[in-house]
Amino acid sequence: MPGIPSTPLIAGCGYVGRRLARLLIARGERPVALVRNQRSADELGRTGIAPVASDLDHPIDEPPAAAADGTVFYLVPPPGDAEDDDPRLRHFLRACEEAVPRRLVYLSTSGVYGDCHGEWVDESRAPAPISDRARRRLAAEQIARAWCDAHGIDVVILRVGGIYGPGRLPIDRLSRTTLIRAEEAPWSNRIHVDDLVTTLRAAARHGQAGAVYNVADGNPTTMTDYFNRVADISGRPRPATVPLAQAPEALSPAMLSFVRESRRLDIARMQRELRVTLKHPTLDLGLADAVATDPHRAAV
Repeated sequence: MPGIPSTPLIAGCGYVGRRLARLLIARGERPVALVRNQRSADELGRTGIAPVASDLDHPIDEPPAAAADGTVFYLVPPPGDAEDDDPRLRHFLRACEEAVPRRLVYLSTSGVYGDCHGEWVDESRAPAPISDRARRRLAAEQIARAWCDAHGIDVVILRVGGIYGPGRLPIDRLSRTTLIRAEEAPWSNRIHVDDLVTTLRAAARHGQAGAVYNVADGNPTTMTDYFNRVADISGRPRPATVPLAQAPEALSPAMLSFVRESRRLDIARMQRELRVTLKHPTLDLGLADAVATDPHRAAV
């Protein structure tokens, strides 16, 4: 009814979800957050966010009532031991059979595109994931889309670049990280967390049913450049670098998985259809904000 705030459900209320909840509250909405355990629920409750405790690693006994005829923001990652599947999402959607939402906004990753050899990538690009993490995300996208199609529900999928922001900079990892030297480093993409939560809300309001949107700042750089800028702005030494040919021996498995992929995300559709104006369209702006607003910045 007009004038009555809506009640969106945020499934997974961690770093991104909490900031989304605060944005929704500031806009007059009344989000409910689904979290894994009662301890997290109690902590959220003390911040003014309405919580519900439910462990998605197991079937849900009670349907998430807040989902009924509303918007669900699904931010829960697939479990790391799942093979091309997402049992957490399946448990959640099965519970929603009793509380069917009107729209599902699913937070995915741009990693589903795989290695694009540095090319600009828009949403028409066929997914070709090469990491286990990205294959699980693509499987989850397909699960969400099939379930929503079967129930006549709008689904919007956001394929997001690397997320950074206050309290989420790799400052403590600088001294123990090895990177590819700048001239050989592959392209990567990022988005400031505040711009991401703005985009999440915009996807719920303006996203085309069934659409996929790339989400990034539109100014791709490299992982080496990112770490170097974090080092510079925090007054730390820059990480060590090696030639690309030495990557398999010198880089951590996690970092190696990133440097095996290179792509630049085209965000024209996000800006045009979701009507998003980024607050932090460049790393310079985003990192300055992340450091200035970090609750632990005294230690930086």
